Amino acid sequence: MIDYSFLQHYWWFIISLLAGLLAFLLFVQGGQSMLFSLSKTDQHRFLLVNALGRKWEYTFTTLVTFGGAFFASFPLFYSTSFGGAYWVWMLILLCFVIQAVSYEYQSKPGNTWGRTTYQSFLFINGLFGTFLLGVAIATFFTGSDFLVNKGNITIMGGETATGLVISQWQNPFHGLEALLNFRNWTLGLAVFFLARTLACLFFINRLADQDLVARSRKFLLYNALPFVVFFLTFVIWTFLSKGFAVDPATQIVSLVDYKYFFNLIEMPVVAIFFLLGVVLVLFGIIRSLISSTYASGIWFSGLGTVVTVCTLLLLAGYNNTAYYPSTADLQSSLTIQNSSSSEFTLVAMSYASILVPFVLAYIIYAWGSLERKKFKGEDLKEDGHVY
Repeated sequence: MIDYSFLQHYWWFIISLLAGLLAFLLFVQGGQSMLFSLSKTDQHRFLLVNALGRKWEYTFTTLVTFGGAFFASFPLFYSTSFGGAYWVWMLILLCFVIQAVSYEYQSKPGNTWGRTTYQSFLFINGLFGTFLLGVAIATFFTGSDFLVNKGNITIMGGETATGLVISQWQNPFHGLEALLNFRNWTLGLAVFFLARTLACLFFINRLADQDLVARSRKFLLYNALPFVVFFLTFVIWTFLSKGFAVDPATQIVSLVDYKYFFNLIEMPVVAIFFLLGVVLVLFGIIRSLISSTYASGIWFSGLGTVVTVCTLLLLAGYNNTAYYPSTADLQSSLTIQNSSSSEFTLVAMSYASILVPFVLAYIIYAWGSLERKKFKGEDLKEDGHVY
């Protein structure tokens, strides 16, 4: 018999998996951040834009799906974070909006701003979109400055008006204060350099231009090293810090030393997959660095990214842990128990989620069918779709 607790854990797993897929697909943003450094000529930059342009919709769609699934399954998080830390989320949204505009309009007739302007927008999306997403996710471990009071529901005209003052942000920066925490910066920079690392692996796998492939291998080293440093810094710092534990009997939240490390130890399956994900990421990078002919690193590192990010978020929400901690009031912290949708809603959504594997299988099939050969400039003349 599927109970309410199972549904809450199931949907946190779905959210974590979508976050992992999004982290992998951020290679598009990573590639955009290198448009002006990796390319030496306008033709090279044009080739990079079009190679990435055939993938940008995957990232955008996954981001929207991630947000939509979060809203439907854990609405209190959505109202608290998106309604309180709105400056961070608005900046992230702006970064992705200008990306969509840039791809669709840079080659349109009558473009008075010029192609370079739109490519600069792509660079901004690649730089700030990845960094801010990493900072926002880091607050799942470091906490945010908000209060939640479900009793604050006003009665107007005999009707219940919900969603007005249930959650209140406690400072005027509305999410930007996360930038004052250096631990948040370490994950933000880790996501930024991970996106660039995956982009280098994508270019090595996808491009036929040997000059760009050779430069991508050099850039792979330049970006993989800081990624590893910042990622390890965040993980070790998090494992050694206090975590936000929830008493399963009373639902009281308290700070516990080494909580996230204990989560790793007490959930051996999650620990195994976390370590497996890290190994896969490193294997794809190292093999691509030591072999001048190896081009499949993106698949190992990509799969490793999905698994690592997914398990990292499982550590934040499973094992009686508050996944969105409040630094203003510990008891306002959000857990998968106190912030989820009703049992009926989660059941209905679970039936719809059965279709997810079929959709994912179709995407994999379509991706493989469209990329049976290396991408080169001549392909743009064949399909007629130019960014």
